[in-house]
Amino acid sequence: MAADYQKILSDIQKKVFAPVYLLCGEEPYYIDLISDYIEDNVLTESEREFNQNVLYGRDVDAGKVIEYAKRYPMMSNYQVLIVKEAQDMKSIDDLSTYVEKALSSTILVLCYKYKKYDKRKSLSKVADKKGIYFESSRIYPEKVPAWITEYISNKGYKVTPKAALLLGDFLGTDLSKVANEIGKLFISLPKGSTVTEDIIEQNIGISKDYNFFEFQEALASKNIEKANRIVNFFNSNPKENPLVKIVPMTFSFFSKVLICALLPDKSQSSIASALGVAPFMTRDYVKATGNYSVEKLVGIISILREFDLKSKGVNIGSTSGPDLMKEMVFRILH
Repeated sequence: MAADYQKILSDIQKKVFAPVYLLCGEEPYYIDLISDYIEDNVLTESEREFNQNVLYGRDVDAGKVIEYAKRYPMMSNYQVLIVKEAQDMKSIDDLSTYVEKALSSTILVLCYKYKKYDKRKSLSKVADKKGIYFESSRIYPEKVPAWITEYISNKGYKVTPKAALLLGDFLGTDLSKVANEIGKLFISLPKGSTVTEDIIEQNIGISKDYNFFEFQEALASKNIEKANRIVNFFNSNPKENPLVKIVPMTFSFFSKVLICALLPDKSQSSIASALGVAPFMTRDYVKATGNYSVEKLVGIISILREFDLKSKGVNIGSTSGPDLMKEMVFRILH
């Protein structure tokens, strides 16, 4: 049956095992989380020596996997068989014949990464029926700060809203990378500590003053001096803050401001629901609606579409990247 990762891990902790786990999807973090937990916790150290095998999709076909899966455990109730990078397997769908009559003593884990498994194919159907079918979807950028907040809380720490925004902006949507960088912060912090902007700046190198969310706040409040100061910082660090990155983020911000401006209900909960963001992230959107008319917001969207093309080299002539960013911000603010 299909399940979420928390339910899967909870059942494994209770020693409720499925004969097959088809773990697939664009986000590898949860696939690794589940498979690593099974690899490290289902069998004891002594049981693993004879009863745990890790194979790689590029090295095996369905026949070889079935051969391993049909073995019986030695001095253990279970054997664990993990196929990593299963998306590289040839004829993987042929495993459906085994899964249909899978051994209850074998725990087969298929790690099919970076894409969904075709639900029309027999393996996904039989895995969903006889075992666990789990789809790990890619997280949207605007959801990352909330994910970070929950992740840090589950580890026994706290994080300020701005610090979560900074981490999300800087680290992107690769959850494995995000978790790894946050883990580095925990090394020097006692349990229960709060991750702040200062801690992030000291340990990861993200500026607490010159980042996209300060830039967003400057645009929202029409603070021309601050916006230009941040633009100059971005232009002095083009690898970290290229125009091709800044334009779509700014487009996303003003698109949400326009939605916010058109909402009949301006309560925080209504705005957060409509924009798909955490309530603490609504402040700048509300602020911007007081500084930009709907007509101006529509014009800004048009400007950003123009600069999206220019950021990709279309119709820029001899204009440099730094000059383009300055021009874009000038036209937004005036």
